[in-house]
Amino acid sequence: MELLILLGLLFLLVVVALAKTVRIVPQARAGVVERFGKYKQTLSAGLNIVVPFVDKVRYQIDLREQVVSFPPQPVITEDNLVVSIDTVIYFQVTDPVSATYEIADYIQAIEQLTMTTLRNIIGGMDLEQTLTSREEINSGLRGVLDEATGKWGIRVNRVEIKGIDPPPSIKDAMEKQMRADRDKRALILTAEGQRQSAILTAEGNKQSAILNAEGERESQILRAQAEREAAILRAQGEGQAIQTVFQAIHDGQPDQSLLAYQYLQMLPRIADGDANKLWIVPSEIGEALKGLGSTINRLPGIPEEVEGPRTRIDMGPSEPQSVAGDTERRATDQAVRDAIAEAESAARPGQSGSSPQAE
Repeated sequence: MELLILLGLLFLLVVVALAKTVRIVPQARAGVVERFGKYKQTLSAGLNIVVPFVDKVRYQIDLREQVVSFPPQPVITEDNLVVSIDTVIYFQVTDPVSATYEIADYIQAIEQLTMTTLRNIIGGMDLEQTLTSREEINSGLRGVLDEATGKWGIRVNRVEIKGIDPPPSIKDAMEKQMRADRDKRALILTAEGQRQSAILTAEGNKQSAILNAEGERESQILRAQAEREAAILRAQGEGQAIQTVFQAIHDGQPDQSLLAYQYLQMLPRIADGDANKLWIVPSEIGEALKGLGSTINRLPGIPEEVEGPRTRIDMGPSEPQSVAGDTERRATDQAVRDAIAEAESAARPGQSGSSPQAE
């Protein structure tokens, strides 16, 4: 019975010895082995053999990159404003022995170092620089932390600022400033839009006025040309009418009776009108009235026979034609004046007109 108990104790001792001898270290971790309280070796990941009851795995260090978020810390800026800044640190243990024996708690050490370094950096910036210089703050903070934690066997890979919270009163002032700036930009854009609209409207009015002026000028030119052509045609018509009358006078060979009758035809026209108070009657009217009773009497100043051409004068085309130039127009005007002068000389050959008498 005692032998069985002894064998049982021996077996239990062997099991415990094996358990103390074989050490399994997980991946991405490192085991720090101490022998009699002194550093002996560092165990890598996998199966490791140690001396039981002599060697002891004191620490297992995580070699992966770790992320630590620190709570917001109050920091005073250069313009004496308190802002709350919370940070995130990305670090990795590169030397398990230094991380174990060089510092007691490297997490707390990194936190305190981050806070003091952040206060030094923010203390040299005003609020506006603090809010707009996140990259500069991150770079400065990472450089200081990486240099300080190098002897601890820790490498700081990245430092990020999660948030910068100014005081509530400053937030309200910043919101008002932002709204004022946005209102200012809106007013500027509205004014620029109205300016562009006014410019485009003025340019449109200018082009419209130019086109209207050009159209009016063309219209006036066309009207002037039409009036010129109409005046030329009227002059041609009057010239042909005078020539026709002059030719008819010569062809008809008027005598004293016809001329006396024409005088009488003019009397109703002279008396026409209610406002006529004074009549001017030629002196030949009385003689013409006497000559109506007898064709033997001769009226002074009225020829019995008119000496003139017996053949018809060439009147030209019956339809009015446009004048080709100024030379032809002057020739037509001269012909009209000559015809009028010849008609007057034929009506009073060798005599001057008598002075009219008033009744």
